[in-house]
Amino acid sequence: MDWARQVNIKNPAEIAIMREAGRINATVLTSVRELLKPGVSTADLDAAAEEVLKKHGAVSPFKGYGYPPFPNSITVSINEELVHGIPTSSRKLKEGDLVSIDCGTFFEGFVADSAISAGVGEISSKAAKLLEVTEQALYVGIAKMRSGNRTGDISEAIQKYVESHGFHVTREYTGHGVGRQMHEGPQVPNYGVAGTGILLRPGMVIALEPMVLVGTHKTKVSKDKWTVVSADGSLTAHYEHSVAVTEGDPLILTVL
Repeated sequence: MDWARQVNIKNPAEIAIMREAGRINATVLTSVRELLKPGVSTADLDAAAEEVLKKHGAVSPFKGYGYPPFPNSITVSINEELVHGIPTSSRKLKEGDLVSIDCGTFFEGFVADSAISAGVGEISSKAAKLLEVTEQALYVGIAKMRSGNRTGDISEAIQKYVESHGFHVTREYTGHGVGRQMHEGPQVPNYGVAGTGILLRPGMVIALEPMVLVGTHKTKVSKDKWTVVSADGSLTAHYEHSVAVTEGDPLILTVL
């Protein structure tokens, strides 16, 4: 993809629709998070997400996406699984698991995209720190989403924050523009150099998503051709918001 050519500026009316899509997306994630208990299957989480989407007249842009077509409405990634985990009835949550839920909402012609990570019951101190650092890295990046900055300013801020805490950011997977399509320009890696990349302008909407690993930045794709895992089997976490660039402060769309 030519990411610069795929940057689509949204007008205020379009951003208002995306804000509503974002509220629905946040509602889905809130509902799913409440179900994170030992014994619950990842398919149960997916079914709950679909129910909320249907209630609000929305659908998931994930289902049927890519090749092979993604079979579910959300991704559920556990422990060493960084992103794109496929929900199944046989995969049950266990005490101490670290779970990442990624959800997209297609509503009135626009997409919202966000993700959370959370523990199941009591989690290790290492997992708790990973959650804290990954979530804060998202807000460190969002703070750089101001008109006149460049995508590299976001990328460098995320990388420096994560690495200052001894963790690693993925190199293969990135944040991205979002709008009428789930993946638009600009591409926003979680590593980079300030002052480089595409200029941020009001009306841009970016799904910013730090993906953080404990032991290495390297990843590999599982046999299902979707689930991405840390190369060394270490813990991972993932947070994401869809955020609009404005004339002033960044506007987070994927909140209640």
